Amino acid sequence: MRKALLSLLAVSAMTLSSNGWCSTFVTLGTQGGPLSRPDRSQPANALVLDDGSIILVDTGDGAAQQMAKAGLPLDKVRAVFLSHMHFDHTAGAMGILSLHYQSNFPEVITVYGPPGTVDFVNGLLEAMKPFAAAGFGVPGEKVADPRDTIKVVEITDGSVVTIGDAKVTAAQNTHYTFAPGSEQDRKYKSLALRFDLPDRSIVYTGDTGPSTNVERLAKGADLLVSEVIDVPKIVAMMKQLRPDIDPQTMQHLIEHQETQHMPYEEVGKLAKAAGVKAVALTHIVPGTVTPDDEIAYRKLISQYYDGPVVFSEDLDKY
Repeated sequence: MRKALLSLLAVSAMTLSSNGWCSTFVTLGTQGGPLSRPDRSQPANALVLDDGSIILVDTGDGAAQQMAKAGLPLDKVRAVFLSHMHFDHTAGAMGILSLHYQSNFPEVITVYGPPGTVDFVNGLLEAMKPFAAAGFGVPGEKVADPRDTIKVVEITDGSVVTIGDAKVTAAQNTHYTFAPGSEQDRKYKSLALRFDLPDRSIVYTGDTGPSTNVERLAKGADLLVSEVIDVPKIVAMMKQLRPDIDPQTMQHLIEHQETQHMPYEEVGKLAKAAGVKAVALTHIVPGTVTPDDEIAYRKLISQYYDGPVVFSEDLDKY
């Protein structure tokens, strides 16, 4: 069934374009949360444009290695979009940017992200200084400044960016629930992203709870790439892994899972309300989906949405 759905999505993508233009969306990492797993890498995606250039969409730990497994060359990366600053979505950025620099690729990578992205990238640049100063250890070697190979642009709700033939629109979601207009809301944002391409439109929810803003962003999209969570399972897992954690901290963690992520039925509601043509589930929490789980999860989604739904695995291509 899964292979049939993947084939259906691939065929649908190929038939959308009337001008031969073709994009590919690769789920490099489909695990949600900070815990590492042997079968899923942390959140990262690659949007490959028609000319072969690559836009990375989040860069969880191991993103550079996952690119290699997918056959995607590092020198084709032109932009990185970070949906928010949680480490499971950003820990691989150092590998992407530093290995690109160490390889002497001349292209500039632009990093787009919410407020805080400038500070984040500046920290990475500081960490790159020892290598940049020593180079390859050859006396008289001309060493480039890493800052010449990396550009940073902070974006926010409503920002629109054009990269080649791709139009990228950002929308603030509900992964953070600071009071609207507060200083925390101004300083810390989590974003969903829409990619309008010549052949189709793709919406990436990022990490979010139910959100009318994301619903508006996703209207009519050809593919919705949505995070998803089994709240009872992950809460039980947290309690088992951290029985020593203080009750207030545990309550905050539970509240985060219950309100700032997307249960399966909420994905169905979003997909129906937005009228999307297909759904690819990612950021799967917890990472294991048994056949019985999938049956139960599909029932929850299908209460609201009857279109094609795929449980993404690492390195899937859409």
